[in-house]
Amino acid sequence: MTIPRISALLPTAMLASALLSPSPSGDAAGPDAGEIRFVDVTQASGVDFVHNTGAFGRKWLPETMGSGVVVFDYNNDGRLDLFFANGTRFAGQPGRDTTQQLYENLGGMRFANVTRDAGLAIARYCMGGAAADLDGDGDADLYVSCVGTDLLLENVGGRFRDVSAAAGLSREAEFGASVAILDADNDGALDIFATRYVSWTPETDLVCQLDGKNKSYCTPEPYDGASPRYYRNNGDGTFTDRTREAGLYKPDAKSLGVAVLDLDGDHWLDIAVANDTQPNLLFHNRGDGTFEEVGLIAGMAFDENGVARGGMGIDAADYDGSGRASLVIGNFDGEMVALYQNAGEMLFIDAAAPARIGRPTLSKLTFGTFFFDYDLDGDLDLLLANGHLEPEIETIKASVTYAQPTQLFRNDGGRFTEVTDTVGGDLATPRVARGAAYGDLDGDGDLDVVISSNGGPAQIFENTGQHGNWVQIDPRGAGSVGGLGAVVEVTAAGRTSSWLVRTGSSYLSQSQVLPVVGLAGATAVESAAVVTAAGRRPIEVSGVNRRVSGGGG
Repeated sequence: MTIPRISALLPTAMLASALLSPSPSGDAAGPDAGEIRFVDVTQASGVDFVHNTGAFGRKWLPETMGSGVVVFDYNNDGRLDLFFANGTRFAGQPGRDTTQQLYENLGGMRFANVTRDAGLAIARYCMGGAAADLDGDGDADLYVSCVGTDLLLENVGGRFRDVSAAAGLSREAEFGASVAILDADNDGALDIFATRYVSWTPETDLVCQLDGKNKSYCTPEPYDGASPRYYRNNGDGTFTDRTREAGLYKPDAKSLGVAVLDLDGDHWLDIAVANDTQPNLLFHNRGDGTFEEVGLIAGMAFDENGVARGGMGIDAADYDGSGRASLVIGNFDGEMVALYQNAGEMLFIDAAAPARIGRPTLSKLTFGTFFFDYDLDGDLDLLLANGHLEPEIETIKASVTYAQPTQLFRNDGGRFTEVTDTVGGDLATPRVARGAAYGDLDGDGDLDVVISSNGGPAQIFENTGQHGNWVQIDPRGAGSVGGLGAVVEVTAAGRTSSWLVRTGSSYLSQSQVLPVVGLAGATAVESAAVVTAAGRRPIEVSGVNRRVSGGGG
C-alpha cells in the first residue's frame, strides 16, 4: 500500500540546503586512516547475545524493530560493560522465553555473561534503554524501554531490582523506543525522556502487503501516533509524568530516536527527536520547566521538499568545528541520511549532499547513527548501521537488500569520505543492524563499536591500528549530575574541541558517556575545562593519551 507522506512549506533558508557547504575545521597532522581497521572480535570476546524477535509467522510490527545496546559501567570498576535489550515470546504465542542480557567487561576485550547474578534475567519484550545514576547513590541505574510497560531498574551494588511501579512509571501498555536521561530542569536530579513509536497492540496489528498477496511488516503510516513521555525526578526515588505540563505532549509523534543538545549555549538542555513519517521534533528548553517545539522553524522537521521522512536513529554533535551541535538522522531507503548543519540562531540546513553522505546512503535503511572520532584526529566521523525491515524487500526493490553493510565515513574538515571498504573492515559485512554504540571497550584509548542485529547476533568490532593522540576527561564532581550536561572543552595545537556529556542518541542505544577527545598529532594539551551552569572549571592535563578526573591530573 502506498500512503502519502506529510509535507509542509519550509522557510526559504531550508530550501537552500544544496548551496551551503560545511565550513572546513582545519586538520592537524594525524594518522593515516588506511592503517586503521575495525575487526570483528565477537567470538573471542565471550559475547554471545542473539536477539529474539519473538516472530511466529504473523509479522507483528515489534518483531522487526529491535533491539538496542547500552554501553556503561554497571559495577564501577572503570571498564565498560554491555547491556542488550531483548525480545521474548509474545504472550499466548509459540516461541522461546528469553531475557535481557548483561555482559561484564573483564578487561582485554573479554566479557562474561552476568545476567542472572545481576538480577536482569527478566523475560519482557524490550527494545532499548539508557543508563545513569538516577537516585544519586553513585552507580548507574537502567531505564529499559519495552513493548508493554517500561522498566526502571535500580542498581544496588551491582545487582538490579525492578522499581518501576514504586517509582511512578506509567502502567499503560505502550511501544517504547529510544530513551534519554538528562537534568531537564537543572534541579540536580536526573529526569527521563522516553520516546514512543506508535499505538500498537496484538489486537490492533494491521495487515500490510508488499506484493499484494502475502503479509509484510507495516510501515507506521496506518497506525496512530504516540506521545513521548517525560518523567520528572522528584528526588526521592519517584518520578512524576510531566509530559503535558512541560509542553512535550505530541500525540501524533511516531518517535524512534532521541538526542540531547544545547541549542543556544544557555546550559538548559534541549531535545531532538527523530520521527518515522512524521515531522521531526526539536524541543527548546525555556528554562522554566517547559519546552517549546521549534522543529519546523528551525528547519529540521522535514526534508528540503517539505516531506516528513522515515527517521530512525539520531545524534547531535559539533562535526564541523563551528562550536554548535548539528544533527544527523538515519532515514528509510530511498531517503538519504539527513545532516542538519547548525547555521546558528537555531537554524539548521540539510547539508547531506554537499557533505558527501547523501548519495551513498540513498539505498540504505539506517538505524544506529552516531558521530565519533574513530581515528582520534580531532574531527568527528560518522557511523551508520543499516538493515531493512522487510526480509523480502529484494523481490520488490531490486536495488535494496535486507542485510546491509554498516557504513563508515571519515570527516575531512567538515566533508565526509566513505571508508567502509577500507577502514570499516568487518563492518562492511552485511547484517540487519538496529542498535549501535561505541566505547573504549579494551581501555586502549580508541573507540570500539558494538552493533545489535534484528533476530541475529550482536557483534563487537575492535578498533585497531595507528591513531592520533587523545585525552579523556571525567567531569563528574564538577557541578553537574554525574557529569551529564557538562561541556568538556580541550584546546591542543591551537584548536578547541567541545563535547556535551549526555545519554541517548543513535537508535535504542547508548554509547560511552565520557568523551574521548582526539588530539591528532598534538603532544600536549594547552588548556582544558569543564563548563556547567555553575560556571567554568579549569582542568590541568599533564600529558596526552591518558584519563583525567574532574580534579585534573
